[in-house]
Amino acid sequence: MKNLWKNYKDAVAETFPDLSFRECWASWEGKKLSLTAETHVHPYFIKSRQVDIWGDKSCIYNNIIYPKTNATDIPTGILPCFGVDLMAFNEKKVIIVFDFQHPVENFLFGVDSLPEGRGDYRFFEPGNHFSKNIYIQYCKADEVDEHLDMFKKYLTVYKNMVELGKPEGTDTSVYKDFDAYMTKLDPVGGYLAGSFGKEKADKLVNEFLFSYG
Repeated sequence: MKNLWKNYKDAVAETFPDLSFRECWASWEGKKLSLTAETHVHPYFIKSRQVDIWGDKSCIYNNIIYPKTNATDIPTGILPCFGVDLMAFNEKKVIIVFDFQHPVENFLFGVDSLPEGRGDYRFFEPGNHFSKNIYIQYCKADEVDEHLDMFKKYLTVYKNMVELGKPEGTDTSVYKDFDAYMTKLDPVGGYLAGSFGKEKADKLVNEFLFSYG
């Protein structure tokens, strides 16, 4: 299961070849899970921070790309983040989520050429940092690559968006509300506490995953 999301991670690297490794923030071995947390940088990104979590039956890949600020040709000067949450809890329970996550609260971002998200999804509310194009699918482990082409399409749209905006600012206060919201919303802290302890789990959430909140 550890390599379940390899093709998705390769797609990110292929779409953004200028991404470069900055640091390994954590490499942990827990009771039932292992974890690595890394940050990467890019000329147009403040950071791309990614976490891999895996166990005997589970494999999770989470990544949020935080673009630089002061983008041109964008009314607010603020581009959305690109968020990826790929979660396999066992062979039959897999959730695939990716989206343009705008840091401005109650701002419904959307791209007309992409499908609109449909349904009522726990943790993901379009218009509250999540876009109208949020992509959420449930499948089995042997079906994950059926959604890879759509993932690549979203990545390409995001790449074009970033290259058009050419952001160059590093004002991380733009992401304060977004990270604070995600800190309250995301259940990962509770999920990790059982394997790594509450102190470590809280540290990961507050100092790595959503450090601008």
